[in-house]
Amino acid sequence: MKRLIKILPLFLVFFCNFTKAQKTPDSVLIKKAKLEIYDNPDHTIKIGQQLLKNSPDVKTSITLYMLLSTANIAKRNFEASLQYILKAKELSQKTNDPKSQAGVLISVAIQYQQMELFSKCLETLNEAEIYIEKIPEKNPEKYIETAASYAIRGMVYKSQSNSEIALEKFLISIQNYEKVPMKKTTYSNMSVVYYNIGYCYLNLNQIDKAQEAFLQSVNDARKNSAKSLEAFALKGIAEIHKQKYENQSAINLLLKAEHLCKNTGDITLNEGLYKELADNYLAMGQQNLYQQYNKKYLEMRFQIKQNELKSINQVIDNHNKETTLKSEKLKSYYRYLEMSAVLLGGIFIIILLYFILKIRKQNKRFHKEIQQMIRNP
Repeated sequence: MKRLIKILPLFLVFFCNFTKAQKTPDSVLIKKAKLEIYDNPDHTIKIGQQLLKNSPDVKTSITLYMLLSTANIAKRNFEASLQYILKAKELSQKTNDPKSQAGVLISVAIQYQQMELFSKCLETLNEAEIYIEKIPEKNPEKYIETAASYAIRGMVYKSQSNSEIALEKFLISIQNYEKVPMKKTTYSNMSVVYYNIGYCYLNLNQIDKAQEAFLQSVNDARKNSAKSLEAFALKGIAEIHKQKYENQSAINLLLKAEHLCKNTGDITLNEGLYKELADNYLAMGQQNLYQQYNKKYLEMRFQIKQNELKSINQVIDNHNKETTLKSEKLKSYYRYLEMSAVLLGGIFIIILLYFILKIRKQNKRFHKEIQQMIRNP
């Protein structure tokens, strides 16, 4: 089966940890911006940038940087998203809150997963696990972060065509989400996980279970009015119809999905929808519509590749900065060792000279005493 389409709205789960319980004058605007991430990310970006200009504290700034990162990643603007999330990560190091630190690291891991930098993703998740362990037991946010961590790991395995292990991770993720008091954002994230579960079952040729998972994804998406998530799930169901050669049914679902996500600007979702529409129209012998959607698909594909190249350059630049910083720390460390060695060496030489001079002085005194004893027997 062709490479599975990637999906981003899971990002919101980590973002909501920062907005929770904030009682600032801007909290209403932040909540409004958060709710529009899925279906109107441009408006979310506008609100976030305005609020960031007058951010009152570090924690609010982290919230806003994550908000902006999430909105940009929903638009598949990986370069801008990465810049914002790295700023959030930098600020999170100034706090002693394990929930904030874990949430930011998991968000960074999602960024790497989306860019298919899987080793970097897993490395970041392992770092996040250290902070998750510090969150008190029975704290709902511990379940949220744990669910998110397993969901991302599942996405990594799914991208590597290891559907059985991916499915295992996704099911653990769902188990943890079910321990959290249900909120709209929780339903959205469960919709994302069920969407991925559906594709795992599809890869394993378990069609009935795949359809059940996609339908659950649709239901959860509707509970938060998340149109783009519903569109993703409908695309999954359409793929099942295509496999059964029910091409018109697939087209009907895909056109509905296209209408649902028309304001999101999600080029990866559009890419998948256009590809599926082109395939189904081709199967039905409708050449004009096939060419129309195939052209749209290729345009989206080109745009995605351009964004990915920009993002990779950004990752390389950031990696170089981290390497330079580590190198400077090592140089500073070795300079400290050298200075310490020189200082200790100097002290040792001074002590050694002191004892040498003392012994020489004693020797001279003994020599004089011996001379006197010889002269005066």
